[in-house]
Amino acid sequence: MKETAKAAKSGVNYFMDGFELIRRPGLRTFVVIPLLINILLFATGFYFAFGELQRMFAWLEGQLPEYLQWFNFLLWPLAVISMVVVMAFIFSSVMNWLAAPFNGLLAEKVEQMLTGKSVNTGGAVDTVKDIPRMLGREWTKLKYYLPRAIVFLLLFWVPVLGQMVAPVLWFLFSAWMMAVQYCDYPFDNHRVPFDDMKFALKQTRGSSFSFGATVTLFAMIPIVNFIVMPVAICGATAMWVDKYREAYRNPAIAPD
Repeated sequence: MKETAKAAKSGVNYFMDGFELIRRPGLRTFVVIPLLINILLFATGFYFAFGELQRMFAWLEGQLPEYLQWFNFLLWPLAVISMVVVMAFIFSSVMNWLAAPFNGLLAEKVEQMLTGKSVNTGGAVDTVKDIPRMLGREWTKLKYYLPRAIVFLLLFWVPVLGQMVAPVLWFLFSAWMMAVQYCDYPFDNHRVPFDDMKFALKQTRGSSFSFGATVTLFAMIPIVNFIVMPVAICGATAMWVDKYREAYRNPAIAPD
């Protein structure tokens, strides 16, 4: 009965489980440190970007005739909101690189908490030695992402048909990449090759896409997206434990 419930659990459920997991005492350190780094970088970037925005509007105010000065009051909130959304997306991407070691450790601790079994028997020195491999895995994901992202973005320039289907395809691609990005941490902790990880996610497309779509939607919300990364890692690790871990602990039943 318990196994049936796990099989029926959707990716949305696993992502929402992440909100509960990040509050557990044993995980808070691995959540707080990347979060503080993210906030510091975002605040610094926002400070400089806001200064440039002020200079741009000062120049614009000098170009507009007096009867159009009210136009500035309309543009200001739109410009600030747009800047926050764009910067949130950029800094989320940067944080995937900066926080890669913390993300792997967070996934490790979540799995240990859920299963009661240690994933890594090495110490801190082994973890530090593993950083280049973790960054290499991020590079592998980037190489997988960029060519496909460019193709989908080019579709936006195709008149009529491209502009109709491109937003839908871009959302689906983003959902898939979010599943790949965050589910990869527990897979990588067990040294599962990247291609094998993708194959496993494709075997559970429903869970993978619903998980990735939920992450994508929450990542679009400014401020909330600061905690999306740890929440997604916790949820993805819970999904790994329920759906994939047993197969990869027993190579005889792992996907070919």
